[in-house]
Amino acid sequence: MITKKRLLFLVLLISHFINAQNNYGKNSDSLSSKSYDYLSQAAVRYGNDTVKSNRYAKAWLEKAKELNDFEQVTLAYKTIMYLVDKKYHLNYADSIISVAMNTKDNLIIGNAYLTKATVYYGKKEHNKALDNFIIADSYISKTNDEYSIYKLKYGIAQTKSYLGFYDEAISLFRECIDYFKEENDRAYLNSLHSLGLCYNRIGNYAWCTVTNQTGIDEGKRLNNLEMQPYFIHSEGVNLCGLKKYKEAISKLTSVLPTIQSKKDFANASVAYFYIGKSFWALNQKDKAIIYFKKVEDIFKKEKYIRPDLREGYEKLIDYYKRKGNTKSQLYYIDQLLKVDNILGQNYKYLLKKVVKEYDTKELLKSKQEIENAMTFRTFVAFGIISILISIIAFLIYKHFKNKRLFDEIMKRDTSKPAITETCIEPSTFEEIIKNDTTEPISSENTDKQNSQEISPDIETAILKKLEKFEQSKKYLEKDMTLSKMAVFLNTNTKYVTKIIAKHRGKGTIDYITDLKINYIIEILKKETKYRNYTHKALGEEAGFGSTQNFTRAFKERNGISPTYFIYKLKKSANTGN
Repeated sequence: MITKKRLLFLVLLISHFINAQNNYGKNSDSLSSKSYDYLSQAAVRYGNDTVKSNRYAKAWLEKAKELNDFEQVTLAYKTIMYLVDKKYHLNYADSIISVAMNTKDNLIIGNAYLTKATVYYGKKEHNKALDNFIIADSYISKTNDEYSIYKLKYGIAQTKSYLGFYDEAISLFRECIDYFKEENDRAYLNSLHSLGLCYNRIGNYAWCTVTNQTGIDEGKRLNNLEMQPYFIHSEGVNLCGLKKYKEAISKLTSVLPTIQSKKDFANASVAYFYIGKSFWALNQKDKAIIYFKKVEDIFKKEKYIRPDLREGYEKLIDYYKRKGNTKSQLYYIDQLLKVDNILGQNYKYLLKKVVKEYDTKELLKSKQEIENAMTFRTFVAFGIISILISIIAFLIYKHFKNKRLFDEIMKRDTSKPAITETCIEPSTFEEIIKNDTTEPISSENTDKQNSQEISPDIETAILKKLEKFEQSKKYLEKDMTLSKMAVFLNTNTKYVTKIIAKHRGKGTIDYITDLKINYIIEILKKETKYRNYTHKALGEEAGFGSTQNFTRAFKERNGISPTYFIYKLKKSANTGN
C-alpha cells in the first residue's frame, strides 16, 4: 500500500514538472513577440518581485541572442545581474564584457568595463576596480556620450577619495553634481553625499554640514529618501570631528538599524568606530571598547578596513595595557599588524595606479624616491626589531640566571661559617699561599715558609682558636687584618696564612670577606628588619670599610646584587614561600 502511494505521488510530481516546463515555454514564446522596451520596462517594474522580473529579463535576453543584438544582450545581462545574488555579479560582468567586445562599439565596451569596475568597488576590491575604471576610460574617452563620461568621473572621484586625494575628488564631485542634478536624481544625491565625506576628511566641517543638509533637503524635494540615512550617518561622523560627541552618538545610533538592514557592513563599521571614538572622548572607555570590537568583528569576517578605523586598534591595545590584560593586548597588537599589512598592500598598489594614469609627471619621478624611503624604513625597522629581540633575550636570560642564583643562596647553609675542614691538593695549597697578598713577603721568605712544617699540636691549637674566631664573629670587626687575626689566634701571621689556606681552602682576605657576606645573608634570611636596611648600614653591620666594598663583594661571591637578593626575599615572604 505504501509503495502504491509513493508511486502515485511520483507520477503527480513528474506531471506537475512537465506542465510547469510547458507553461514556461509558452510564456517565453508569448513574450518573444514583445518589444525590447516592453520587456525591459517590465523587468524593472517588477523589480521587487524577483521571479517575475527574472522572467521578463530572461525573455529579453533570449530575444536579443536570437537576433544577435549584442547591445541588447549586454543590457539584459546587466538587468539580470542586479536581480541575482551578489556573489554572481562578477560572472555576469565578465559575460557583459565578452558580449560587448562583439559590438566593436567604444561606448558599449567602455560601459561594460565600467560595470565590472562598479562590481569590484562594491566588493571593496579597490585595486581591481581602478584597473577596470582605467580600461573603461580608454574606450569612453573616445566617445561623446556625456552621461557615461560623468559616470566614469564619479568612479574615478570615488577612487581618488579612497586614496586620500580629497581636493582632486572634491573638484570631480562638484562637476558630477552640476551634471547629474538635471540628469539622474540618485547619482546627484550620491555625488552630494561623497562631496560631504571629502569635506569632512579635509577638516572642513562647516561645508560638510552644509552639504549634508543640502542632500537631505534635495532628497525631500525629489521625493527620494533612500540616501537620507547616509547623509545623517555622514553628519554623525562630522559631529565627532567637531567634538560634539553626544550628538554624534545620537545621530549614528539612530541610522545604524537602517544601515544594518541593508547589510552595508562598510558604513556600519564606520558608524561603530565613530560611536566608539565619541564614547572614548567622553571618558566612557568601557562603552567605547564594545564598539571598537564591533569594527574588529567586521574586519575578521569581511576583511574590511580603512585608515581612519585603524585608531580603534590603538585604543584597544592601550585599554588592555592599562588593564594589565597581556593576552588581549597581544591579540590586538597582532590584529593591528594584519590591518597595517592590508592597508599597506592596498594603498601601495592604488597609489602606483593613480600616479601613473591621472597625476603629474613630477609625482611619477618621485615614485622611486618613495619606494627607496619605504625600503630604508623597512631596513631601520628590521634593525630596531633585531636589537629589541636581543635585549629581550638578554633580560630573559638574566632573569632566570638571577632566579637560579637566588635559589642556590637560599639552599646554602650560611649559619655555620666554614667550620668543616677542607682537604685540598698540595699544588692548590701552594698556589693559595703564593697568591695570598695580605702582606708583602719576599720570595726568599716564601720558600722558607713553604718548606717549614707546623707541628701537629700547634696546628690543632691554632685551628681551635680559628673556630672560636668564627663562632664569636670577630671577623665582623671593621678593617680586620691578618695581623689582628694573628694576635687573636696567639700565633704569627705566617702560620695564620697557612692554617687558613690548608683548612679553609682560600686566601686570608677571601676568607674574611666570605664570613662577612655569609653573616649578612644569614641575618637577611632570618630577621626581616634587616631587609629594610640601606646598603651602607648592612656594610657597616658586616664590618666593611665602605658601601662600595660591600656591594662589590656581595655581587662577586653570589652573582647577584644585595638589592635583588632582598627584593626576592620580600617577594617570597609576601607569597608565603
